[in-house]
Amino acid sequence: GEIMLSTLLEQMLAPNQYMAQVQVKKNCKERVDFAVIMPGRDGREILLPIDSKFPLEDYNRLVEVSETLDKDLIEKTQKQLEKRIKEEAKSIKEKYINVPETTDFALMFLPNEGLYAEVVRNIGLMDTLQNDFKIVVCGPTTLTALLNSLQLGFKTLYIEKRSSELWQLLSTFKQEFSKYMLLLS
Repeated sequence: GEIMLSTLLEQMLAPNQYMAQVQVKKNCKERVDFAVIMPGRDGREILLPIDSKFPLEDYNRLVEVSETLDKDLIEKTQKQLEKRIKEEAKSIKEKYINVPETTDFALMFLPNEGLYAEVVRNIGLMDTLQNDFKIVVCGPTTLTALLNSLQLGFKTLYIEKRSSELWQLLSTFKQEFSKYMLLLS
């Protein structure tokens, strides 16, 4: 999971836009897999924590049980997967959300589209993850879309910053040009 996440980040972001194995809380040895560096207020940077989780055994058990068509067993196995995802979300929240150094939410990356689909299919689970734990779940495809959006945001901020610098230069040029015209007259 971490390798796939690393590859996606390398493909989508510049090296100075994210960090690996980041300690987001002082006096805490826990390190989030990755953190995207985002512009914050007052020119400060904040980190968007992304942690990869891959409860493979729970997911594989669900896939196997689904083939039996035993409704009760399928439901029981889905509940086990749901419990595991909630535990992982709670862990991410406690370890890696640290406002104002980080965003007030974090991303849980699930590297398997089937696992991701199983989690998102459960509306109640998604609501719990977002409302109770401040966790947004991403699969490979949705993470790519999110990173594309972030990239666009970074470019927009860069353009805004550069355009304000351009306006300052034009203002200076206007003042100097006015002085020049006075000298010529």
